[in-house]
Amino acid sequence: MSRIGERFQALREAGRTALVPYLTAGDPDPAATVPLMHRLVEAGADLLELGVPFSDPMADGPVIQAACERALAHGVRLRDVLDMVARFRERDAETPVVLMGYLNPVEAMGYAAFAERAAAAGVDGVLTVDLPPEEAGELVAELRPRGLDPVFLAAPTTSEERARGIARQAGGFLYYVSLKGVTGAGHLDLGDAARRVEALRRVVSLPVGVGFGIRNPEAAARVARVADAVVVGSALVERLAREGEEAAVGWLASLRAAVDEADAQAAAGGSP
Repeated sequence: MSRIGERFQALREAGRTALVPYLTAGDPDPAATVPLMHRLVEAGADLLELGVPFSDPMADGPVIQAACERALAHGVRLRDVLDMVARFRERDAETPVVLMGYLNPVEAMGYAAFAERAAAAGVDGVLTVDLPPEEAGELVAELRPRGLDPVFLAAPTTSEERARGIARQAGGFLYYVSLKGVTGAGHLDLGDAARRVEALRRVVSLPVGVGFGIRNPEAAARVARVADAVVVGSALVERLAREGEEAAVGWLASLRAAVDEADAQAAAGGSP
């Protein structure tokens, strides 16, 4: 079982929902990334999503686009992100790390070389936003033998048939994108998200994480009622940019407290 699988199994046995923050590697500067990863774990992160900066992040809104631009201005590239994961592993051998980004840098490095270097660095999962599962066979064939989980997205428009296809390729967990649009857009419809997650669970055995649109502890707590993981990205990156590291870490800790309270209420049979 992968490190991601082990973490979700331990959380399930403990009756806890995973909290998964996203940060862009190299933002606000390269030296800050690894210490911030450790601080997010200390604040309650169960898994980390580490964004690989890309010049055309088409699935991302202005907040993460700006973070990518800042990181790229510092010269951060895929090889640097892998080095950051390796440095993180010097102190933390347990917290799963998922690389999230776009296909072009992976293709430039080469699928086999990327998978080998990612595994050696201590990466656990790879989410390539612009690579549909129907076209992912070549990359998946390099990831799986090296113990790397291919993580895929599902959307409000994902049919049951396509969800089954995603499940055949995916590993680690399924990331349900709760909004139509780019990261940071709109407001989360929690009722609709609950219905969609329930439908996905009928055809997918993997844990289901919900992201996009979670902007406060209340939303995180309600998502924890229906999902196996609460994924937060734009709201955290925005706080980091506008208010600094202390505010961002403190905000994540407030989400952790809200999710834990929701889990405790669910265990006691309470209402959301």
